[in-house]
Amino acid sequence: MRDFSRPGRSTVIASNGMCATSHPLAAKIAVQMLEQGGNAVDAAIAAAMILNVAEPQMTGLGGDCFALIKPAGSDEVVGLNGSGRAPAALYAEDLRDAGHTVMPPYAPESVTVPGAVDAMCQMSEDFGKLGLKTILAPAIHYAQQGIPVGARTAFDWPSGAENLQGVAKNYYLLDGKIPTEGQVFKAPQQAEVLRRIALEGRAGFYEGEIAEDMVASLNALGGKHTLEDFAATRCNYVEPISGMYRGMELVELPPNGQGATAILLANILEQFDLAALDPFGPERTHIEAEATKLAYDARNRFIADPDNQEVRLEHMLSKETAKQLAALIDMGKAMDSPAALSESVHKETIYLTVIDSDRMAVSLIYSIFHSFGSGIASDKFGILFQNRGAGFTLEEGHPNEAGSKKRPMHTIIPAMLKKDGKVIMPFGVMGGQYQATGHARMLTNIVDYGMTPQESMDTPRCFTEAGTLSLESGYSDETCESLTALGHKIERSSKPIGGSQAIWIDEENEVLRGASDPRKDGCAIGY
Repeated sequence: MRDFSRPGRSTVIASNGMCATSHPLAAKIAVQMLEQGGNAVDAAIAAAMILNVAEPQMTGLGGDCFALIKPAGSDEVVGLNGSGRAPAALYAEDLRDAGHTVMPPYAPESVTVPGAVDAMCQMSEDFGKLGLKTILAPAIHYAQQGIPVGARTAFDWPSGAENLQGVAKNYYLLDGKIPTEGQVFKAPQQAEVLRRIALEGRAGFYEGEIAEDMVASLNALGGKHTLEDFAATRCNYVEPISGMYRGMELVELPPNGQGATAILLANILEQFDLAALDPFGPERTHIEAEATKLAYDARNRFIADPDNQEVRLEHMLSKETAKQLAALIDMGKAMDSPAALSESVHKETIYLTVIDSDRMAVSLIYSIFHSFGSGIASDKFGILFQNRGAGFTLEEGHPNEAGSKKRPMHTIIPAMLKKDGKVIMPFGVMGGQYQATGHARMLTNIVDYGMTPQESMDTPRCFTEAGTLSLESGYSDETCESLTALGHKIERSSKPIGGSQAIWIDEENEVLRGASDPRKDGCAIGY
């Protein structure tokens, strides 16, 4: 039970429907959609479109999305891949010939065609009840009238603003300056884009004047995008993947997302008796860090667009693979190179979740990748382009090598938990590369340490990346010293690690229990 004498958040409990997002206004709009007869899909789309304006550094119409949908009256989960593709004229050899060794992250070469709008239009048509005109109306209003900049958004804005270039500075700065907390940010040009989508569906975005604006803006900077690339963009339904962890089933989307990485990481952690360890002590932290290194090494080897390359999915999901990788973890020493050790075995985002009164559940993640994406915006409508193409590699012959019409490896992943075949919690973790580790951390906190979803979010996190193990405040000096002695390069994180949202379906009491990460401005709201 929460200690009410200390700062923290209570779990939000409601009987009918609920939304948990990273911004209160988005959660409010979602619940309004439910109250006026909409379902979880209607509410999720309405909330996501609000976040275009509330958190423009994180997401927008120029981004991608992925979703897991549990229809009412069923526990079969439907997966939707709304990630866009590279333009047809993009070839890795051309980039190598131009002197690039990695994808240039803030250049048109890393701008993949936005997939989110198509995916949301498809979801609305196939699963929604209210229609685009109704569910986009709040976002149109707030894009026109503006939304005050929240505390966390104001914290994030300066670090991403340095990526803004050209006309993007006009659209995402206020009189040339970074917005501060409480200032109202407006996006009237996006309101017009949303009106076109509301009236014309996906064609209002991928064809005609808006598509012409996007293509011309990218071409002027050297991009190879065409109107045909935009018109051809289509999301697709996919079969979710899953893995068992001590009786709990973790449901993820298949590649090109990194969901398999979260399952592999959980399978590695299952080889250790985490429940016997201090959740914030050096042993658990060391095991999670080493398992993360090994799981992410596998991700970097194998995750790619399955339409273009064979993805070794069965290998990544295998319990035997996890056992072999777990055996490489030395409890007395941090590993330097996971790639060298595992050779013998391997031959900034928004997340929201909604559940309605009929228990349809949506787990949706929607992103432009880096803070403010590529930093490039379209000239007339100010659509900020994602830089998901930075997820490609230029290594010749690699499964994830950049190429014509390919989807890059994605970090964004929505998830659901099942128990005894029933969906009990849609959830997601924001934070770029951290997301797969964040899924495993949420899972192990709940299963091994008996935490509620809100308790899990309230506790400190750690993440190892690029040779550094970052620890949030909350880890003791003794833990830091022990980890340093094991060979970890420790950094006390100056920024929060990720963010998360979740809704637990409490069948016994017939209520919903919402959790929202205190690292974000948002909340869970139910009715």
